[in-house]
Amino acid sequence: MASLIIILAGGKSTRMGREKPVLKVGGKPMLLRVYEEASAIGETIVAISRNTPKTRELCLREGVPFVETPGKGYVEDVKWLLREFGPFVSVSADLPFVKASDISSLAKAFDGRVSLTGVLSLEKVPRDLRPPTYRGYAIVGLNAVGSEGEKFFELSNPLLALNVNTPEELKLADRIARLVGR
Repeated sequence: MASLIIILAGGKSTRMGREKPVLKVGGKPMLLRVYEEASAIGETIVAISRNTPKTRELCLREGVPFVETPGKGYVEDVKWLLREFGPFVSVSADLPFVKASDISSLAKAFDGRVSLTGVLSLEKVPRDLRPPTYRGYAIVGLNAVGSEGEKFFELSNPLLALNVNTPEELKLADRIARLVGR
C-alpha cells in the first residue's frame, strides 16, 4: 500500500468561481470530509497552492498538514508531488462522498509503480450525474500515482461520480448529504 495519501486542493476552481475545498456539503467543508476519510487509512497531507489561500487558512485552523505546490495546473502539480514524495494515492478535495473503504481498496491494489485511475462503470453512475467518461467508464477523482504506465481501477461507490465543480453540483451534493445523513 502506498504510504502517503495526498488530497489535491490547489486548483483555481474556475467553474465554481470560488475555492471549492472550503465550501460546505452537509454543513462541513468538503476538504474536511475528504480528510477525515483519508486520514483514517494512513498518512495524509493536503496539496494547496497560491490559488487557495482560504484552504490554507482552513488547514492551519484545523491542524491539517499541507504542502504548497507550484500551482501551475493539475498535471504539473501531480508531477511535482511525485518528484517530491514518490508514489502516492491522490484524492480530489471536491469528492465529498469518498469513503475510507474506497481509498483503502485502491491503495491496496497499488503496486507503487503503475498508476491507477479510479473509474466507475457507467451502469453505476446515477442518471443525473455527468462525470467525464473515457472508454466506457466514468473517471472519478481518486487515483494512485506511479511512474510506469497507467491502468483503470474500478470502484463501486456510485457517489464517487459526484465531483463538485459547479454551484448546481454543490447544491446537489448538499441535498444528498442531508438525505444520507453524511
